[in-house]
Amino acid sequence: MTKFRVKRLALSTLILALTGLLLAGCGDPASGKGGTVTKLKIADISTNPTFRVAEEKGLFEKYGIEAELITFATPAEGVNSLFIKQVDIAFGADFPLLNAVSKGDYSIFASSGTSTDLSASDWKLFVRDEIASGADLKGKKLSFLRGTFLPYLWDLYLADNGLTLQDAELIGQGGMDEAYVALKKGEIDGVWVYSAINHEKFGALEGVHEISDMSKTSLRLGTGLIASDELIDGKKDALVGFLKALDEASAYAQDHPEETADIMYDAVKQPKESTLKDLPKNPWSIGFTEQAYTGLKGQKQYMVENGIIEKDFDLIGKLRLDAAREAFPDRVIEPE
Repeated sequence: MTKFRVKRLALSTLILALTGLLLAGCGDPASGKGGTVTKLKIADISTNPTFRVAEEKGLFEKYGIEAELITFATPAEGVNSLFIKQVDIAFGADFPLLNAVSKGDYSIFASSGTSTDLSASDWKLFVRDEIASGADLKGKKLSFLRGTFLPYLWDLYLADNGLTLQDAELIGQGGMDEAYVALKKGEIDGVWVYSAINHEKFGALEGVHEISDMSKTSLRLGTGLIASDELIDGKKDALVGFLKALDEASAYAQDHPEETADIMYDAVKQPKESTLKDLPKNPWSIGFTEQAYTGLKGQKQYMVENGIIEKDFDLIGKLRLDAAREAFPDRVIEPE
């Protein structure tokens, strides 16, 4: 073989190698295919289908996200896990989100759009049979899940019935299972319960009945997504894709309830009938609405006035909505 042929062969090999590298780096930036993959640890709970559907249907992968779902007893526990870097992204109600952003370099980057009457009706109040109305809760022991909005809900509900928080005793618990055992044993007299599987479980207790739900109060529960400012600043494109994946997953779940019920059963053994009952009440529509902002503002005021948040802060400064605005420009307001 001549030196000329050897050099030409070597040059051809080099060109092919360079071409392969260029092609490998030219993935679809919208879908994440062939592009940079971002690893994200996501806090989840066992009754939320959105993340599970996004994972099962390849929607995270579609947008260049390698997701690891980490399950907690409550969304509030997931939010708290941000502090020890156990997760990168969490979701939760206004109370734990506001508590988190008041303590450090964390911000809310989107809302789920679930602050509706229908979603509020999913929180049902179960009490012992001797309690016929809210007024009968005077002197009773009332459950709340630690780190959640439930003390605020109790405050509103008791006020609607002529009582204050000082008229009852709040008992903190770590999750629905703990609350269930406490109600069964008579250690508490009332508890707010969410999701069909829990409604059925608590409703079957002897000597217990439902007397109200949150839609009959003034509270509409916002649900937001939270991450560190470092992640929000450094991974905006990944967050845009992440939000699109969640929105598509929610739409898919609503359009395919039977398949979603199968996914939830396979993933966390949630009974299919429970998923089918819950789905219509909690459709996610990613963005940031006026209702989401109003809910956050009102609950922040309550938390500051009652010393739950020790140091006041600028709420608008803790709303980092660029990724949501890029993903869904028609669904994001300008908070004022």
